[in-house]
Amino acid sequence: MLKEEHEVAVLGAPHNPAPPTSTVIHIRSETSVPDHVIWSLFNTLFMNSCCLGFIAFAYSMKSRDRKMVGDLTGAQAYASTAKCLNIWALILGIIRTILLIIIPILILQAYQ
Repeated sequence: MLKEEHEVAVLGAPHNPAPPTSTVIHIRSETSVPDHVIWSLFNTLFMNSCCLGFIAFAYSMKSRDRKMVGDLTGAQAYASTAKCLNIWALILGIIRTILLIIIPILILQAYQ
């Protein structure tokens, strides 16, 4: 008889008559609310037309704060505002960039 078999024979069956229990942990799956922080930071640094990029960054940070405390409705509202401000900042920045390229070319052509 092997040593392990002898130990099992001596110890016998488990003495606990209760059935084994299990613990179930429910992990709440949060819906992902984009906070647009990177986009707002880009607009703040490069295309800050009428300070829209900075305001969008502030709303993005508010959205991130709301998401951290679990207020998904508030986070979504702030994120929606930040997205709208980012879109306008991007459009105005692109228009401004195009005008800064086209206007000097037109002025140079007029004087030639």
